[in-house]
Amino acid sequence: MAAYTLITGASGAIGKAIALEVARKNKPLFLHYHQSKDEVLNIKDKCEEFHIPVELIQGDLSLRGGADHVYNQLHSPVDTLIYNCGVSKYGLYQETTDEEIYRLAHVHLLNAMILAKKLLPDMIFRKKGNMVFISSIWGERGAALEVAYSAMKGGVNAFVKALAKETARSGVRVNAIAPGVMDTPMMNDISDVDLLELREELPSGRFGKAEEAAQAVSFLTGPQSSYVNGHILDVNGGW
Repeated sequence: MAAYTLITGASGAIGKAIALEVARKNKPLFLHYHQSKDEVLNIKDKCEEFHIPVELIQGDLSLRGGADHVYNQLHSPVDTLIYNCGVSKYGLYQETTDEEIYRLAHVHLLNAMILAKKLLPDMIFRKKGNMVFISSIWGERGAALEVAYSAMKGGVNAFVKALAKETARSGVRVNAIAPGVMDTPMMNDISDVDLLELREELPSGRFGKAEEAAQAVSFLTGPQSSYVNGHILDVNGGW
């Protein structure tokens, strides 16, 4: 039975770009989404043009038990996990509610860890597996007004580095990418003035594209990176 690639958050801009990159390699896909069914159906149709099986998985990974719900829908082996879920919370940390902190923890870190734990036994048995987590530049540097988000992404980075040390001899690689400012709908809430100031800070002079993040993921899951393990790959235009 052919092993699948599971992409969480496949209805988002980066998730859709990753799905197309994987489809081009003729790999079967599990595409996870939470609410944006029309978006994920659209990318499903595009991926199926490569004549591969594409299955949809629905679940809310911001809840405790979200990873169990997703895992229980998988009917075939998974040899590649791309954990791409994410929501942001902008504002002063002392004004962040406990509920918002728990939500950020589940969607960015806890369900990522639990889903990885559930997929690991089969990967280790097969002596083959890849996991790539979508982190953030703020997980490395921290950001004022995004304190909880930064903390969760920092946790993802530490998890990646630690797990890679455990699984390397079993043929399972664990890596992450840390995007900088990407031109995706997550930027829609930022004013034009703030966007201009932000762009001027970037050495590259522009925001990143979802396709560039997807190409980094493709590299980390491909044979060209067979000796890359426990690495956080910056995709930030030199920022």
